[in-house]
Amino acid sequence: MSKESGGQPPWRGQWPVIGAVAAGGAIGASARYGASLIWPTPGGTFPWTTLGVNAVGCALMGVLMVLITEVWSPHRLVRPFLGTGILGGFTTFSTYVVDIQRLVDARRAALGMAYLGATVLAALTGVWAAMAATRALLERRRRSA
Repeated sequence: MSKESGGQPPWRGQWPVIGAVAAGGAIGASARYGASLIWPTPGGTFPWTTLGVNAVGCALMGVLMVLITEVWSPHRLVRPFLGTGILGGFTTFSTYVVDIQRLVDARRAALGMAYLGATVLAALTGVWAAMAATRALLERRRRSA
């Protein structure tokens, strides 16, 4: 037992969380990479794939947050694995920034600014709409049960 873990064995400390995030991140990043191979974005054009990935990832985060905060108490590794790992690896706001820079470098600054705003709007709308839809669906199921 080490002093860093407060005298706990490593499997009781942060190592399982780190492992869950790493495993989930590998899955999410692989899915994002797959999306970029299926729907490549030619240089100087609107990055629809990255916008779509970020919007879908944020919507899925909205569903996940409702489920794990309002419906059930999951295992302590569910949120790090699904939220931080898979969905954090799937969404790509670093690529979003690189896409904007590439559009500006290609003298398409207006398109870059439109993409900047559209991504923020799509991400926030995705989270909000998915949370609202998930809550409505859960309420409908409760009423019919």
